[in-house]
Amino acid sequence: MKLNKVVIYLIVIIAFIAVIVVFNAFYIVSETEQVVITQFGKPIGEAFNKAGLYIKVPFIQDVNRFEKRLLEWDGSATEILAKDKKFILVDSYARWRIVDPLQFFISVVDEYGAQTRLDNIIEAATRNVITSNLLIEVVRSSNRIMLQTEIDTIRQTEVEVDSIEIGREQVAADILEAAKDKVREYGIELVSVRVKRINYIQEVRQKVFERMIAERLRIAEKYRSEGMGRKAEIEGEMEKELQLITSEAYRRSQIIKGEADKEAIKIYAQAYERDPEFYSFLKSLESYRETLDEKSWLILSTDSDYLKYLKDINAR
Repeated sequence: MKLNKVVIYLIVIIAFIAVIVVFNAFYIVSETEQVVITQFGKPIGEAFNKAGLYIKVPFIQDVNRFEKRLLEWDGSATEILAKDKKFILVDSYARWRIVDPLQFFISVVDEYGAQTRLDNIIEAATRNVITSNLLIEVVRSSNRIMLQTEIDTIRQTEVEVDSIEIGREQVAADILEAAKDKVREYGIELVSVRVKRINYIQEVRQKVFERMIAERLRIAEKYRSEGMGRKAEIEGEMEKELQLITSEAYRRSQIIKGEADKEAIKIYAQAYERDPEFYSFLKSLESYRETLDEKSWLILSTDSDYLKYLKDINAR
């Protein structure tokens, strides 16, 4: 009875070990993977990049899986001096794939090692290409007509804003071409490189902002001076019209006043013809009212005609 139990235990253990061995001996490669088999850390045979079920030596050989799809590289912003001596921050990104898994494993081991190599290669290529081009060639991609804000931003380059020869797309293509050959030795294919963002460094950016503010103030002052000129023109026209209206009103008032004086003289003449002595009396009283008051002093002889009506109401 005890012997039967030992046999059963041995069979169970052997079956368990067999299952483990079988599971460790077979492996699956998916459509998005490629595999390199290593034995004691060294690659054995060729890489497998076709999907399917494969077999290996259990426990001795290991499966190293690598992506077959495009992978992303995203660099950090790097300070670069353009050909026209302008310091800028360039932030770029790239897409790459593993085309030779065996060479990839031998040279960089994994994706982390590949990212480190790409950092050095792509950033060096970016620096070399940008330092050999003017800033405007890196910024612009065509000779289209630019907005005023864009012109203000790149005016520091001191070149014509509508005369680029290379352009941003060609600069990116040059970076790709310069880095492509260098990454092949790692089993990598560099598919594309693009410039994600370009900006001035903080010191230059502040100067650009100050220049833009000064430009806006100059434009505002221009509009303000044009407005003041228009205001002076309108005020001049108003003053001219006011003088015309005033002169016309004065002319009409003088005509009316002349007609009134004419009518008054006519009435005075009629009154004088009716009673000359009464008319002389009234005019003398008006003269007294206009020339004599409590502060006036007048010394006349008693036989003066000016005060004859004060001495005698019947004076003649």
